[in-house]
Amino acid sequence: MSISSISDLGSIVQELNPSKVIILVDSNTHQHCLAELIVQQDILSGSEVLEVPAGEGTKSLEIAAELWGGLNEIGADRSSLLLNLGGGMVTDLGGFVASTFRRGIDFINLPTTLLGMVDAAIGGKTGINLGPLKNHIGTFQNPITTVLAPVFLETLAPKHLLSGFAEMTKHALISDPRAWELFKTIETPDLLTIKPLITPMAQIKIDIVATDPLEKSVRKSLNFGHTIGHAIESLSMSTTNAKLEHGEAIGLGMIYEVELAFTMGIMNESDYDDVAPFLKSWFGHIEHNRNIDDWWPLMLMDKKNIGNKVNMSLISAPGKCLIDQLIEKEQLDLING
Repeated sequence: MSISSISDLGSIVQELNPSKVIILVDSNTHQHCLAELIVQQDILSGSEVLEVPAGEGTKSLEIAAELWGGLNEIGADRSSLLLNLGGGMVTDLGGFVASTFRRGIDFINLPTTLLGMVDAAIGGKTGINLGPLKNHIGTFQNPITTVLAPVFLETLAPKHLLSGFAEMTKHALISDPRAWELFKTIETPDLLTIKPLITPMAQIKIDIVATDPLEKSVRKSLNFGHTIGHAIESLSMSTTNAKLEHGEAIGLGMIYEVELAFTMGIMNESDYDDVAPFLKSWFGHIEHNRNIDDWWPLMLMDKKNIGNKVNMSLISAPGKCLIDQLIEKEQLDLING
């Protein structure tokens, strides 16, 4: 598992010497990123292109089946290479399709969002959604490399920068008190401020995943904010005017999971007062379904659960994450309101 710069991509492709190169895009990255990729690496100018609609709803079995069929139609074989050019949806979906087509072909992730660069495109998890359940079907399969190209972030909307900033914040909170102290000084998560932090925050995830590739132990810390966050995100997917970005939902999930850790006595008041105001200042304004009774049924279907209890990762302090915390509904109700 590695990260590369876009200047390295041509030599990586040449070394792999694939029988065919296919670029997977969505409707947005086809319009805004594909031409820039070809400018940066003209070796890709003759590649086949497969396009899917933009949006989280595309991460479905139906779309995966269409892509398997598309790969067949263009003559892809087990020596072909799939380049996933897009945000987390494209890299999740493309990785799943590549890891299952003909029992697996090589793929490279080229994330075009901040969220993708620091989180979604790293770690070897591929996936599609099962109805409203996030990433319920998937595989563990690492890309050949993940290419970090900040040039793709230059037209990113502030909302999407904030979404990636949430995962960067999570990495700082679970890994290193020094990283957290740095994050607390950030006043505006603009590209100029964030760009120097992209590679270090991506490296945090790479190091964790290298230690525990199949999520048996320390990798579970990366789920901080995600158990409640995924439930909130899933609820928003059925509400046309309040659909959340993934990182927005994770930001909210971190707020609630910090409150849960505090009410359970896992986190002391001093650390709570250090962490909670920062999270609330960045993500507390985001409109969402606040009803825990609506969250709970989705949380019960989380794939990390053990028996009838919800399995969560909660921080006790910056840099300290407790995994396999089994939560019951009554404990969650203590944070209601």
